[in-house]
Amino acid sequence: MKENSIPGRSATARFNIGDIVKHRVYPFRGVVFDVDPVFANTDEWLQSIPAELRPHREQPFYHLLAENAETTYVAYVSEQNLLPDDSGRPCRHPLLRDMFDKPEAGTYRLKAGRPN
Repeated sequence: MKENSIPGRSATARFNIGDIVKHRVYPFRGVVFDVDPVFANTDEWLQSIPAELRPHREQPFYHLLAENAETTYVAYVSEQNLLPDDSGRPCRHPLLRDMFDKPEAGTYRLKAGRPN
């Protein structure tokens, strides 16, 4: 688990950079490439999510190199909406080869000399 420090409190992220995850509702998966300890996007972005699925702000949010059946893209997803992806399949996002080495045991490792 990655420990994220927030002034006045701390939060523990469930997923680490390089982990392969999937969305709990929508059919997409991806590789974590950054973690925000709490929500760090716009209010408009948050309000665009249907109320019954809208996540609370005080949790880790993950930046993903995401993919679905049709395309690849970058996604921003709350921890409550992610699950580990245990399919064993590598991801196909074209930016993966720039940031990570090939996956080992279901996790991608940042390339040497690459800051996270």
